[in-house]
Amino acid sequence: MRQMNRLPYVQMIEVKRWADRGLCDTLDRDLARLGEAEAGLMLRVLDHIHAVDRIFQAHLLGRPHAYRAARSEVLPTFETLARDMAEVDDWYAEHVTALPPRAFDQPVDFVFTSGKPARLKRGEIVQHVCLHGAYHRGNAGALLQLRGLTPSRDSITDYLEAAA
Repeated sequence: MRQMNRLPYVQMIEVKRWADRGLCDTLDRDLARLGEAEAGLMLRVLDHIHAVDRIFQAHLLGRPHAYRAARSEVLPTFETLARDMAEVDDWYAEHVTALPPRAFDQPVDFVFTSGKPARLKRGEIVQHVCLHGAYHRGNAGALLQLRGLTPSRDSITDYLEAAA
Protein backbone atom coordinates (compact mmCIF):
# COMPACT_ATOMS: atom_id res chain seq x y z
CA MET A 1 0.00 0.00 0.00
CA ARG A 2 1.43 3.38 -0.97
CA GLN A 3 1.87 6.07 1.66
CA MET A 4 -0.16 9.18 0.86
CA ASN A 5 1.46 12.55 1.49
CA ARG A 6 -0.72 15.59 2.20
CA LEU A 7 2.06 18.14 1.48
CA PRO A 8 1.30 18.59 -2.25
CA TYR A 9 -2.35 19.34 -1.46
CA VAL A 10 -1.42 21.76 1.30
CA GLN A 11 1.00 23.53 -1.04
CA MET A 12 -1.51 23.69 -3.91
CA ILE A 13 -4.10 25.29 -1.64
CA GLU A 14 -1.53 27.73 -0.25
CA VAL A 15 -0.61 28.76 -3.80
CA LYS A 16 -4.31 29.18 -4.64
CA ARG A 17 -4.93 31.27 -1.53
CA TRP A 18 -1.88 33.46 -2.26
CA ALA A 19 -2.80 33.90 -5.94
CA ASP A 20 -6.49 34.63 -5.21
CA ARG A 21 -5.47 37.29 -2.71
CA GLY A 22 -2.98 38.74 -5.17
CA LEU A 23 -5.67 39.02 -7.83
CA CYS A 24 -8.09 40.61 -5.38
CA ASP A 25 -5.42 43.08 -4.25
CA THR A 26 -4.74 43.98 -7.89
CA LEU A 27 -8.44 44.44 -8.60
CA ASP A 28 -8.90 46.50 -5.45
CA ARG A 29 -6.41 48.90 -7.01
CA ASP A 30 -7.33 48.60 -10.70
CA LEU A 31 -10.95 47.44 -11.12
CA ALA A 32 -12.17 51.03 -11.58
CA ARG A 33 -9.65 51.44 -14.43
CA LEU A 34 -11.55 48.86 -16.48
CA GLY A 35 -14.58 49.83 -18.51
CA GLU A 36 -18.01 48.99 -17.13
CA ALA A 37 -18.43 45.89 -19.32
CA GLU A 38 -14.91 44.65 -18.55
CA ALA A 39 -15.35 45.22 -14.81
CA GLY A 40 -18.60 43.26 -14.98
CA LEU A 41 -16.84 40.44 -16.80
CA MET A 42 -14.08 40.46 -14.19
CA LEU A 43 -16.65 40.16 -11.39
CA ARG A 44 -18.29 37.26 -13.26
CA VAL A 45 -14.92 35.49 -13.45
CA LEU A 46 -14.31 35.99 -9.71
CA ASP A 47 -17.86 34.90 -8.91
CA HIS A 48 -17.45 31.73 -10.97
CA ILE A 49 -14.19 30.84 -9.21
CA HIS A 50 -15.84 31.44 -5.86
CA ALA A 51 -19.04 29.54 -6.69
CA VAL A 52 -17.08 26.46 -7.77
CA ASP A 53 -14.98 26.67 -4.60
CA ARG A 54 -18.17 26.79 -2.49
CA ILE A 55 -19.87 23.99 -4.42
CA PHE A 56 -16.93 21.65 -3.91
CA GLN A 57 -16.57 22.75 -0.29
CA ALA A 58 -20.14 21.52 0.21
CA HIS A 59 -19.31 18.24 -1.53
CA LEU A 60 -16.30 17.71 0.73
CA LEU A 61 -18.49 18.39 3.77
CA GLY A 62 -21.27 16.11 2.50
CA ARG A 63 -23.73 19.00 2.63
CA PRO A 64 -26.10 20.48 0.07
CA HIS A 65 -25.34 23.83 -1.53
CA ALA A 66 -27.68 26.49 -2.85
CA TYR A 67 -26.11 26.88 -6.31
CA ARG A 68 -28.18 25.93 -9.37
CA ALA A 69 -25.25 26.80 -11.64
CA ALA A 70 -21.56 27.52 -11.19
CA ARG A 71 -22.24 31.19 -10.54
CA SER A 72 -24.36 33.30 -8.22
CA GLU A 73 -27.88 34.21 -9.27
CA VAL A 74 -27.17 37.80 -8.19
CA LEU A 75 -23.67 39.06 -8.88
CA PRO A 76 -22.01 40.10 -5.60
CA THR A 77 -19.98 43.27 -5.24
CA PHE A 78 -16.23 43.10 -5.57
CA GLU A 79 -15.82 43.72 -1.84
CA THR A 80 -18.13 40.82 -1.00
CA LEU A 81 -16.38 38.50 -3.46
CA ALA A 82 -12.91 39.40 -2.18
CA ARG A 83 -13.97 38.77 1.43
CA ASP A 84 -15.79 35.53 0.61
CA MET A 85 -12.95 34.22 -1.56
CA ALA A 86 -10.49 34.77 1.29
CA GLU A 87 -12.86 33.00 3.67
CA VAL A 88 -13.26 29.88 1.51
CA ASP A 89 -9.53 29.81 0.71
CA ASP A 90 -8.82 29.84 4.45
CA TRP A 91 -11.32 27.00 4.90
CA TYR A 92 -9.58 24.89 2.24
CA ALA A 93 -6.19 25.57 3.86
CA GLU A 94 -7.48 24.41 7.24
CA HIS A 95 -9.31 21.46 5.69
CA VAL A 96 -6.36 19.97 3.81
CA THR A 97 -4.05 20.49 6.78
CA ALA A 98 -6.47 18.69 9.11
CA LEU A 99 -7.20 15.72 6.83
CA PRO A 100 -5.30 12.53 7.53
CA PRO A 101 -3.18 11.63 4.49
CA ARG A 102 -5.29 8.57 3.60
CA ALA A 103 -8.42 10.72 3.37
CA PHE A 104 -7.23 12.25 0.09
CA ASP A 105 -7.95 8.88 -1.58
CA GLN A 106 -11.46 8.69 -0.11
CA PRO A 107 -14.22 8.90 -2.76
CA VAL A 108 -16.90 11.57 -2.51
CA ASP A 109 -20.20 11.05 -4.33
CA PHE A 110 -22.03 14.20 -5.41
CA VAL A 111 -24.18 15.66 -8.16
CA PHE A 112 -22.94 18.34 -10.55
CA THR A 113 -25.12 21.43 -10.94
CA SER A 114 -26.11 19.93 -14.33
CA GLY A 115 -27.74 17.05 -12.45
CA LYS A 116 -25.15 14.48 -13.48
CA PRO A 117 -23.97 12.19 -10.65
CA ALA A 118 -20.24 12.09 -10.06
CA ARG A 119 -17.55 10.64 -7.84
CA LEU A 120 -14.13 12.14 -7.18
CA LYS A 121 -11.55 11.42 -4.54
CA ARG A 122 -11.03 14.16 -1.97
CA GLY A 123 -7.57 14.84 -3.41
CA GLU A 124 -9.03 15.13 -6.91
CA ILE A 125 -11.51 17.72 -5.65
CA VAL A 126 -8.65 19.73 -4.15
CA GLN A 127 -6.76 19.49 -7.45
CA HIS A 128 -9.86 20.57 -9.32
CA VAL A 129 -10.50 23.72 -7.27
CA CYS A 130 -6.82 24.68 -7.55
CA LEU A 131 -6.55 24.12 -11.31
CA HIS A 132 -9.97 25.64 -11.98
CA GLY A 133 -9.00 28.76 -10.05
CA ALA A 134 -5.66 29.02 -11.86
CA TYR A 135 -7.34 28.76 -15.25
CA HIS A 136 -9.80 31.55 -14.51
CA ARG A 137 -7.23 33.77 -12.79
CA GLY A 138 -5.38 33.48 -16.10
CA ASN A 139 -8.50 34.78 -17.86
CA ALA A 140 -8.59 37.69 -15.42
CA GLY A 141 -4.89 38.40 -15.94
CA ALA A 142 -5.31 38.41 -19.72
CA LEU A 143 -8.15 40.91 -19.45
CA LEU A 144 -5.99 43.17 -17.29
CA GLN A 145 -3.10 42.92 -19.75
CA LEU A 146 -5.37 43.80 -22.68
CA ARG A 147 -6.07 47.08 -20.88
CA GLY A 148 -2.40 47.78 -20.16
CA LEU A 149 -2.69 46.80 -16.49
CA THR A 150 -0.29 44.50 -14.68
CA PRO A 151 -1.85 41.29 -13.36
CA SER A 152 -0.79 39.81 -10.07
CA ARG A 153 1.86 37.12 -9.98
CA ASP A 154 0.23 33.73 -10.17
CA SER A 155 2.68 30.86 -10.66
CA ILE A 156 3.95 28.35 -8.14
CA THR A 157 7.49 29.64 -8.66
CA ASP A 158 6.28 33.17 -7.89
CA TYR A 159 4.64 31.81 -4.73
CA LEU A 160 7.80 29.96 -3.68
CA GLU A 161 9.88 33.08 -4.24
CA ALA A 162 7.43 35.23 -2.26
CA ALA A 163 7.24 32.66 0.55
CA ALA A 164 11.03 32.34 0.87
